[in-house]
Amino acid sequence: MSIFTPTNQIRLTNVAVVRMKRAGKRFEIACYKNKVVGWRSGVEKDLDEVLQTHSVFVNVSKGQVAKKEDLISAFGTDDQTEICKQILTKGEVQVSDKERHTQLEQMFRDIATIVADKCVNPETKRPYTVILIERAMKDIHYSVKTNKSTKQQALEVIKQLKEKMKIERAHMRVRFTLPMNEGKKLKEKLKPLIKVMESEDYSQQLEIVCLIDPGCFREIDELIKKETKGKGSLEVLNLKDVEEGDEKLE
Repeated sequence: MSIFTPTNQIRLTNVAVVRMKRAGKRFEIACYKNKVVGWRSGVEKDLDEVLQTHSVFVNVSKGQVAKKEDLISAFGTDDQTEICKQILTKGEVQVSDKERHTQLEQMFRDIATIVADKCVNPETKRPYTVILIERAMKDIHYSVKTNKSTKQQALEVIKQLKEKMKIERAHMRVRFTLPMNEGKKLKEKLKPLIKVMESEDYSQQLEIVCLIDPGCFREIDELIKKETKGKGSLEVLNLKDVEEGDEKLE
């Protein structure tokens, strides 16, 4: 799509339009294709990489720029960059049916890839293939949400799949090194967060090797730092405790 009008001399190509209705009027901004999702998920932080122009339009395809008084009435300001940010965050992306279908298919596969990478069959410790996870997602009729990041949705999918199949996030193997004085007391506080205790070594310090849920890593790290006043440490030995070979569903 190419846009050109003699009144404002704005010429834009390869445009993704984001639209918002406010105060009974329509406002649009012109963005680069494939950049809106990146901005909303936090991957893209440079506004100039997302916006083709900091102008606010009433109709991008006709090149009609919004009037200053309409912007103030609708947004309480005529700061076009700030208004662009609001529309970019909360507006509706205008895409063709074909583009929407392609985007949904790609996001569906990306979500399945994240789930396959993070999860295993808890009984065999083997990972599932992306194709198998895609099939399972179709079986539960999972619907992709374009306004949520693929990582957020992958966590949702894991919760839903747990009700239908044997799946859980692969455990992380870590080593705690704790001062002996605080170690025994701290161990009791850490116990509920430990999935499998593999070894304990009492020498000059208390050293524990165990498996934890990756979602508990930050909580454990903060607990160790707080209780040992920075003397203890948490070291990741394996990001994923998995067996060789892919899991198959019969």
